[in-house]
Amino acid sequence: MRFNSMIPELTVADIERTIEFYVGVLQFRVEYERPEDKFIFLSYEDIQMMFEQENGHWSVGVLEYPFGRGINFEMTVSDVEAVYKRLSDAGIRPFREMKVSSYRSGNEEIVQKEFLVQDPDGYLLRFTE
Repeated sequence: MRFNSMIPELTVADIERTIEFYVGVLQFRVEYERPEDKFIFLSYEDIQMMFEQENGHWSVGVLEYPFGRGINFEMTVSDVEAVYKRLSDAGIRPFREMKVSSYRSGNEEIVQKEFLVQDPDGYLLRFTE
């Protein structure tokens, strides 16, 4: 397995609920886990993320829902509509509905289909294609 240069490791309130969401609904793959530490490493296509149930070791302040205020994780996937459908089928409402957005990057315009959803801890995920 090749590790990405940057892999977010997110603190969560309940690792089982996180696994249910990321593995059960979004269909991330379990790369490895340490159940005794309530830790899991997940991937989806080129996306890699780590999750650990809150243990006080990495906390820099009080964690209050929604976690990760001020950040969103953009995840480019090969079929954004399939991910959107899995969430919808699970009864999970998006934070922002699917739409086509345009962003200027220097002299170029980037157009992408995207939607946003909050995970069980309130982390904001932006899926794009």
